[in-house]
Amino acid sequence: MARFKHYDYNQQTMVVINYLEQLQLGTFEFALHYLISEKLDLSAFHQPYKNDNEGRPAYDPAILLKIILFAYSKGITSSREIQWCCETNIIFKALSCDSVPHFTTIAHFVSSQSQAIATLFEQVLLVCDQQGLLGHELFAIDGCKMRSNAAKAWSGTFKELEQKRQKLKRLISHHLTEHQKKDSWESEEELDRAIRQVKTILTLDKAANKIDKFLKHNEPRLGKGKRSNEVKSNITDNQSAKMTTSKGTIQGYNGVASVDKKHQIIIDAQAFGEGQEHHTLQPVLETIQERYKRLGISKNLYASAKTSIKKVSSLQRIRVLLMKPTCNTCMKTTSMPTFLIISSEAVIPSSLTKKINTANVTKHPASQKPSNSFLPANSNLIP
Repeated sequence: MARFKHYDYNQQTMVVINYLEQLQLGTFEFALHYLISEKLDLSAFHQPYKNDNEGRPAYDPAILLKIILFAYSKGITSSREIQWCCETNIIFKALSCDSVPHFTTIAHFVSSQSQAIATLFEQVLLVCDQQGLLGHELFAIDGCKMRSNAAKAWSGTFKELEQKRQKLKRLISHHLTEHQKKDSWESEEELDRAIRQVKTILTLDKAANKIDKFLKHNEPRLGKGKRSNEVKSNITDNQSAKMTTSKGTIQGYNGVASVDKKHQIIIDAQAFGEGQEHHTLQPVLETIQERYKRLGISKNLYASAKTSIKKVSSLQRIRVLLMKPTCNTCMKTTSMPTFLIISSEAVIPSSLTKKINTANVTKHPASQKPSNSFLPANSNLIP
């Protein structure tokens, strides 16, 4: 029988390493380290710090950005897990120079620097354009529903919330009546029961006051359809909405991302408090148009065309194709369409101007993961 040298993955060892050498050329972590250290302007992150002459030194925003963005690229969004990675993972150690920010520091940095992070996103977009990574011809818009930190139980129209408030008041009245009937306690067991009843009354009263305060200081939410009917509000987070997903109904947001076709670079990302995506197209396009103009990438997103393109939307000189991919597992059309926005500068293949339905696939309807292809062969394209 052949013999091999012994090895054990579950062992600890001390190794002398150079952190910079761990960031190998051509890897994502090297590109991230180089961009943040050499190319991006981080002055906006320095403004909140007031420890020039006193106070303890803070973690460099560049270090925090590197470990946070690298963690996001690995699907890690928990501040506690990012801290753990800085303690155990060699790439995180290299990016952070072996500093281990506490999870509260990481969480506070993300929550307090939202405006600076948005500015950073635009700087990265400008670098991508300078490197020729943006095609400016076609981009796709698709959404993914995400939970918010709000309960569905606190959702409803103003009429429904008023009914809920009245129900809570009736329950409070009932418990108070029961409590008064048994006000003379005869045993310790009855005393405990009375204490639980008082706690129930306080909880119900708190909930009723919460609804009452919301109804007094807020107006009903109106939908964005033609009739502008009232939609359900939420007491905890009134910007979120009740929406249906493949895994049931959630209270949350519809995260909509826009991606340039050439190298699948994300050019815009927003969150909308509505489940349907019909009304998200125009604000997304307006945001991209304003950003491109401000950064000098393009003065007009819908510039006049070399080729003649039929106008099929209220926005001039663009073509909107509604793509409904099908799945090779169940051969059913997905219920969540993807908008394909084709600039008038693009030469549209003739195959895209027809309704096609061939035998290739993109993604399963239940999957929330983005497809690798923006123009799959198996599509129902509706001009």
